[in-house]
Amino acid sequence: MTNNRILAVTGGLNFRELGGYPTVDGHTVKWHKLIRTAGLANLTPADQQHLSDYGVVADVDFRSKDEQAQSPDKVPAGVKYHFLPVFPADDETDASASEIQLAQRFSKDDQSGYRHMLDVYRQMMTLRSAQVAYHDFFETLLANDQPNQSVLFHCTAGKDRTGMGAYFALSALGVDPQIIREDYLLTNKVIAPRIAQQSADAKQRGLGDIFVTNMRALYTVNADYFDAATKIVNTQYGGAQDYLRDVLGLSNRDITDLKRLYLD
Repeated sequence: MTNNRILAVTGGLNFRELGGYPTVDGHTVKWHKLIRTAGLANLTPADQQHLSDYGVVADVDFRSKDEQAQSPDKVPAGVKYHFLPVFPADDETDASASEIQLAQRFSKDDQSGYRHMLDVYRQMMTLRSAQVAYHDFFETLLANDQPNQSVLFHCTAGKDRTGMGAYFALSALGVDPQIIREDYLLTNKVIAPRIAQQSADAKQRGLGDIFVTNMRALYTVNADYFDAATKIVNTQYGGAQDYLRDVLGLSNRDITDLKRLYLD
């Protein structure tokens, strides 16, 4: 099942289908409707054609303005671009920071990367900019009302801001919370070769174990990060369904429409 989810995109990383996941009430998420990915800056012309052929009609970009300027999306022909920054200014996840910047911040304490990411996930639930971005994401999902047309959503690494976008979308559709968590963690399996290579390269360049440990914390996903976000949703907002309604502004009608559009 994992392999079916990985899209054949040569100029990208972590391109994954969310179709096929079961809901708690016996439905299934439709294929060719929801795609989560990392950045689109390195797409080849063949990749762009593949995404168009696949049915992508909307590209939702959760990155900051700086990330957008640094690595603009190569938007496939006929795809509408939606710029919905989760963070108001910088990329808090550090997915786009340079190695020199990271080395200055993450070479002293081997838990600093981990603690930073826990904080980032809490912010994604509480920052107004994040709440506006995810509200607007649902507006895009609701507008995608034709069969076999996909909304693609992404950030830089396709794991944190994108992971929370998937959490919200799949929660709205009624997918089992355990399956949503497993989809979030699937990133680590998909990017494992890349992480191993980055760690080896950093060691070769003489960057210490502390730095490498922190890089792994920044560049991978972790059940603790997911749990930090969902704990806030559950304790401060009453759970995912209440958060969707009270914070992201989804009505009962919106939820019904989403299920009609995205579930078999």
